[in-house]
Amino acid sequence: MRLLKVATCNLNQWAMDFDCNMKNIKESIARAKEAGAVIRLGPELEITGYGCEDHFLELDTITHAWECLKDLLLGDWTDGILCSFGMPVINGSERYNCQVLCLNRKIIMIRPKLWLANDGNYRELRWFTAWKQKDQLEDFLLPHEISEALCQKSIPFGYGFIQFLDTAVAVEVCEELFTPIPPHADLALNGVEVFMNASGSHHQLRKLDYRIRAFISATHSRGGVYMYSNQQGCDGGRLYFDGCSCVVVNGDMIAQGSQFSLRDVEVVVAQVDLDAVAGFRGSISSFQEQASCKTKISSVAVQYSLCQPFNLKMSLSGPLKITYHSPEEEIAFGPGCWLWDYLRRSGASGFLLPLSGGADSSSVAAIVGCMCQLVVKEIANGDEQVKADAIRIGRYANGEFPTESREFAKRIFYTVFMGSENSSQETRMRAKKLADEIGSWHLDVSIDTVVSAFLSLFQTLTGKRPRYKVDGGSNVENLGLQNIQARIRMVLAFMLASLLPWVHNKQGFYLVLGSSNVDEGLRGYLTKYDCSSADINPIGSISKQDLRTFLRWAATHLGYSSLAEIEAAPPTAELEPRRSNYSQLDEVDMGMTYEELSVYGRLRKIFHCGPVSMFKNLCYRWGARLTPSESYSPEDNRFDLRQFLYNARWPYQFRKIDELVKELDGEKVPFGESSDHEKMGTTLDGGGGMGVIAAGSGNPKAGH
Repeated sequence: MRLLKVATCNLNQWAMDFDCNMKNIKESIARAKEAGAVIRLGPELEITGYGCEDHFLELDTITHAWECLKDLLLGDWTDGILCSFGMPVINGSERYNCQVLCLNRKIIMIRPKLWLANDGNYRELRWFTAWKQKDQLEDFLLPHEISEALCQKSIPFGYGFIQFLDTAVAVEVCEELFTPIPPHADLALNGVEVFMNASGSHHQLRKLDYRIRAFISATHSRGGVYMYSNQQGCDGGRLYFDGCSCVVVNGDMIAQGSQFSLRDVEVVVAQVDLDAVAGFRGSISSFQEQASCKTKISSVAVQYSLCQPFNLKMSLSGPLKITYHSPEEEIAFGPGCWLWDYLRRSGASGFLLPLSGGADSSSVAAIVGCMCQLVVKEIANGDEQVKADAIRIGRYANGEFPTESREFAKRIFYTVFMGSENSSQETRMRAKKLADEIGSWHLDVSIDTVVSAFLSLFQTLTGKRPRYKVDGGSNVENLGLQNIQARIRMVLAFMLASLLPWVHNKQGFYLVLGSSNVDEGLRGYLTKYDCSSADINPIGSISKQDLRTFLRWAATHLGYSSLAEIEAAPPTAELEPRRSNYSQLDEVDMGMTYEELSVYGRLRKIFHCGPVSMFKNLCYRWGARLTPSESYSPEDNRFDLRQFLYNARWPYQFRKIDELVKELDGEKVPFGESSDHEKMGTTLDGGGGMGVIAAGSGNPKAGH
């Protein structure tokens, strides 16, 4: 037997905070050593933090990364343990995203990333170059100061692996695993038994299964030990990195870290038998045949043994059941953990949320409540860093610290019901009940006097006073009156967030939370500069369908029973007066249900359908409930790149759709003739655009 103990980790790094990052790196190495591991893998770009973005273009960032690496190598951190560190490196004129492999205070080799992530939320080609010279390793001259300190002049740089006396080890960096021809395929044929994947992978609903299936697939047909390390937390941007570091052997998961956690460092250790890898490969005839005619990959020989012989005192890690969270748990824990990182790192004293008593704002409130529960739980588990942050933010004194989530929420969470004459008593009471369950400091404010003052000013200026549609006013008047209420709430929210801490003799400020779901952003069903304009919107990429399911789950699992009643209530903006024969409803205003809107969103983003392709798909699929769309975010212009000014009539596309409709009915429309949509002046987005609808289009919350 060749026994090998490996360690991988989740690290909560912070872009450009080198002290924070080094503290976490050193702690992870110390824990790995304490566990007896001889390989330690960290996340992608862990020294700088993954989310440095245009800071990667600064030479200072590269210099500081080398300084940190020197610090690690001049100490005893790499004594007796192979460490893979992620950092940017400039080779010649090009900047590369690299893993630097170190052992016994020396750099063994530098492995640049071959395939860069450059879609969705990722823009690595903006900052890095992909390494294209795969046929050989080249000599890399170390920076002079590093060379002098380490007594190393040059090291191997490029695509290859390390050949130890008893095994072969190689790196595969994040995106490379998901390419059509991943590096591990050829590396396995070259005898590599241990693969180290350093990653910076963000959380997305229902994404973890896709990721884990890739790890299992990598070793299921070709054998091997696959180690995966990821960042965890908010490193300074809008993404939450969701950890789940793990070890897979021959297609079996044998060690798995948490997906959501408030801990800064989590180390996952596994003991494996490399003879099991050799035996697995030897039993696959096709593997043997392909290995016999493989393309040779360069290697670096190291006269050092990593493995230990047979020892009954050393137990092997066996297969375990993979842990997955439900989508409802993901909605609670992912944004909850991200909010905690943002709060503790921003210098803010807490959060303020305009709480309407509706599904969206109540979802955000529940997420903050979940965050408070996680903080108290982690403190009870002995996490001193979480405890110190909670004491500082909550302004505890005399040795006190949070022991109950409602009490902690009272210190760091304001909720405000900003009612008007159009607000119902039911939503007012729902907001108050939920605030009591969570423990927030709740205010009930009427904005009618402010609305009246604005209308009086307008009447003084113009001589006219607008009326609601139910009172005989036009669509323009109706929309304007609704937008006044919504925008007043935004101004009041920011005023309260900045001044309430002062009122309560607290330092700092409160972060304003928004509550606009992804479907409203897609449809344009919101008021520009209303309560959707905030410092943070935790549900901005979550569909209404998923949020309603979350509310039902949270009513039971988070202990906020009022959420069940909130979820059951029809969604309404409550911006128009109620009459015996009229009550404003979101889905009536939009002209479509949220379920239908989720279908549009999925076809638009996931399946890349324009209006015509969407119509054709819906001809087959309409009426069948699709999985709610979750892997898109039209608000994030890095994720979904489209124009914001559209010809919302879609004349060409709608003519094609009309042709198809009449063709289905046995009629033909000559191409070029005006469509019925065009004649009617329809301005609906059709599901293919950003949802930026002109004011007066029938969208009561538009105001664009």
